[in-house]
Amino acid sequence: MSQLPILPLLPLLFGAVLAMLISLWRAEAAQVVAILATSLSLVFSVTGLIRVVNEGRLTYDLGGWPPPVGIEYVLDPLSAFMVTIVAFIGLMVSLYPVEVAFDIRPGRGMPVYALALLLLTGLTGVMLSGDLFHLFVMLEIYAISTYGLVSLGGDRGTFAAFRYLLLGTVGSGLYLLGIGFLYFSTGTLNMADMAAILPGIADSPSVLGGLGLIVIGLALKMALFPLHIWLPDAHSFSPPGVAALLAAVQVKAGAYSLIRILFDVFGPTYLGAEGLPVSTALIWFGLAGVVVGSVLAIRQRDIKRMLAYSTVAQLGYIGVGIGLATPLALVGALLHVLNHALMKSALFLVAGGIIQRTGLKAIPRFAGLGKRMPLTMFGFAIAALSMVGIPPLAGFWSKFYLVLGAVEVGNWVVAVVIGASSLLTLVYFLRLFEQIFVREPEEALVAEATEPGSRIVGTVWTLAAAIVLVGAFTVVLVGDVLGPLAERMVG
Repeated sequence: MSQLPILPLLPLLFGAVLAMLISLWRAEAAQVVAILATSLSLVFSVTGLIRVVNEGRLTYDLGGWPPPVGIEYVLDPLSAFMVTIVAFIGLMVSLYPVEVAFDIRPGRGMPVYALALLLLTGLTGVMLSGDLFHLFVMLEIYAISTYGLVSLGGDRGTFAAFRYLLLGTVGSGLYLLGIGFLYFSTGTLNMADMAAILPGIADSPSVLGGLGLIVIGLALKMALFPLHIWLPDAHSFSPPGVAALLAAVQVKAGAYSLIRILFDVFGPTYLGAEGLPVSTALIWFGLAGVVVGSVLAIRQRDIKRMLAYSTVAQLGYIGVGIGLATPLALVGALLHVLNHALMKSALFLVAGGIIQRTGLKAIPRFAGLGKRMPLTMFGFAIAALSMVGIPPLAGFWSKFYLVLGAVEVGNWVVAVVIGASSLLTLVYFLRLFEQIFVREPEEALVAEATEPGSRIVGTVWTLAAAIVLVGAFTVVLVGDVLGPLAERMVG
């Protein structure tokens, strides 16, 4: 047993408590706590990733109680990869100016960083959990934090938070009912223990019913089409820093949980179980999400709402990769979890900078912004081109591996739709490029705008640099981490 599996979570948990106390005084003071907590979590996460890649799986028994009786924390290449993403994005948002990230007045005492750190605690707990019920508890911790953060967006944000609360409760209830069925059939909630029992009762109706309920519940948490209806309002009405957290890492908890449960607990054979076509459903609903999300993004005038519908499309790629259930496709899905986190957080943080400097959200009013905010808009361009899938940026590689995975199993429909969806993505970003880089300033607010400040520009450029670096070293990442991981999970 090692202490390392729980270390990425502890700074976030204790940081949330400390930030709550300090926030009663000033939110800016709590920001220092958030920066330190996410930095420590990132150090522990990277250390853990390096160690498990070299040495293999590490476990920690909470309270000293061994599984299956006790709760087990598991650090393996998948969980270490995910908690590293969560910690890095959390650090970027923590460095972002509090008044822009959370849309609050400077000096106002609000527990925004306590909620943000509690959200990150829940997400990290989801990634590290080796117990299905403990995973449920962590899902609820991050969900409750999310409701509070989304409500910071004024009246519309409060309504969006309430709708997400209702639908999130449905998703949680379905997941909980599903693991209840599995516990009834197996007598355990420990993932490794359950994985050893399930092959002997593969045809059990309660097992298949539990799997179906879990998949639907997690698909709702993930906002996979058509269960995405809570996402556009939650992302577009919440403050920029909150939207960046939600799009980059919060919705990925559902995707991670699907991958972990489908491949590590049930095994890939259950994806095509007779009477329960999980694989087919994930592929077709994922493809529908890619197309519908992209088309709806094209129709939006508000930049944050456009990015929100774009997230629906990008989550469709991940769903398709999970459904294809081949090593190459799973590599593509995991790569897209990382790439989308970097790209979409950068785009939402740029949107926050635009709103701070101009007060504008409508895309047709962005004419000439590239001349007034060249550094910020250059970072935006890198993230947008990566979203389109322009090589050698990071976004190209995840689509490339998804197409390879589809071709590997002869699914040419997936390959064609992924290729066509890049054109749809290009369409809605070309509108922005035309306004920002081609046209002259028309609005007085734009003509008088300046760069939004060093912290905003710095975070955007850090994310843009990460996009370039991930694209440059994707082959190394796949060869050393994701490739062996996918081969092990899919078999």
